[in-house]
Amino acid sequence: MATEKQAKTPAKPAKAETPAKAERPEKPEKAEKYVPRRKQQYRDEVVPKLRKEFGIDNLMAVPRLEKIVLNMGVGEAIQNIKVLDDAADELGQIAGQRPSIRRAKKSIASFKVRQGMPIGCSVTLRGDRMWDFLDRLVSVALPRVRDFRGVPAKAFDGRGNYTLGIRDHLIFQEIDFNKVDKPKGMNVTFVTTAANDEQALHLLRELGLPFARN
Repeated sequence: MATEKQAKTPAKPAKAETPAKAERPEKPEKAEKYVPRRKQQYRDEVVPKLRKEFGIDNLMAVPRLEKIVLNMGVGEAIQNIKVLDDAADELGQIAGQRPSIRRAKKSIASFKVRQGMPIGCSVTLRGDRMWDFLDRLVSVALPRVRDFRGVPAKAFDGRGNYTLGIRDHLIFQEIDFNKVDKPKGMNVTFVTTAANDEQALHLLRELGLPFARN
């Protein structure tokens, strides 16, 4: 009697159920990048107006504000260097950036100035700091000037740059007048890419600089 050989294969173990993958927590949304108010105004309002006013087709050719330079001359530093240190600290508070010391380029005997002698300080603002300073200047500082009737429109240099003279730096809220010995004057220079003074005037006026009416 023939017997059939049956191959016995071992039973495969049942697969263990894999646990469900835990859901990854959603990444928090990135906070919106800070954009200065005047910069946003330039993009949304000023650029279209300038393109229409001067017939500019190329967007890159539209005049824009390149930098703002703050200068503070301190003639008293010839006799007392501490005055220059105080001026540099105060200018740094106004600008939010550490200023650099400016030295005399040549000797002037009548003013007792020697070449290389520190006589002032300066700071250059670009990017968001430039736009923030412009906003504070137009919205807060200039309205605090006594009997303010606008800034002169004849201070352009012929190449699209404008210099504003400020007699009293105490108009800036960053300065504590209780710690200041005497008011100091300063110059604020707006450097633009405008091709001429007319374009620069329209640019700064649209950005909020209050020019006096003739």
